[in-house]
Amino acid sequence: MATSVAKAIGLLGGTFDPIHYGHLRLAEEMGELLGLDEVRIVPAGHPPHRGRPRVDAMHRLAMARLAVAGNPRFVLDEREVHKVTPSYSVETLTALRGELPAGTPLILFMGADAFMGLTTWHRWQELPELAHLAVAHRPGFTSAVWEDALPEPLRRLLAIRRCEQPGELVERPAGLIHLHAITQLDISASQIRERALRGRSLRYLLPDSVIDYIQENHLYV
Repeated sequence: MATSVAKAIGLLGGTFDPIHYGHLRLAEEMGELLGLDEVRIVPAGHPPHRGRPRVDAMHRLAMARLAVAGNPRFVLDEREVHKVTPSYSVETLTALRGELPAGTPLILFMGADAFMGLTTWHRWQELPELAHLAVAHRPGFTSAVWEDALPEPLRRLLAIRRCEQPGELVERPAGLIHLHAITQLDISASQIRERALRGRSLRYLLPDSVIDYIQENHLYV
């Protein structure tokens, strides 16, 4: 008798300073593509790859909570915010492996630029053993040019683990890399912070509830 595979879970981590529609659309499209019932949004408490966030972790967590409200697919995972040590994806994935049923497919979402810098991540070589990597890119993206620009270790990794059919990611626990085009939204957190500083409209860049929170708490000014 065949055993059933535990339901796959997607994960999107980030500083989310602030969270915006670019983040949310990536999570939604990847979740839809893979038929996921659950995508965890994981705000970083102390991100190791960039400077100190403009606002503290509790504000970023609160904005993420507002942003995911009303979407039954999204689940806010607070674990990294409550850590006093740096937020490393490999540690979060290892912790999840200890909590979830054995064999649960985990799919870590990231943009093409983030994948290009993967060798700078803490214990990056372990990531494919813990989760699949679903790499989102813009429409019209030239894969060959991007692959040529990758560091050699990542070119080798992609050559070995690349998967063309997204359905394969939900059939096994980890180990594959899938590239997929998503709707291009040219939105960045730095752009939003700059607009907030100048008192310009943030409408249609991020959810109204998050805009209200930014204004009520005088963030990014």
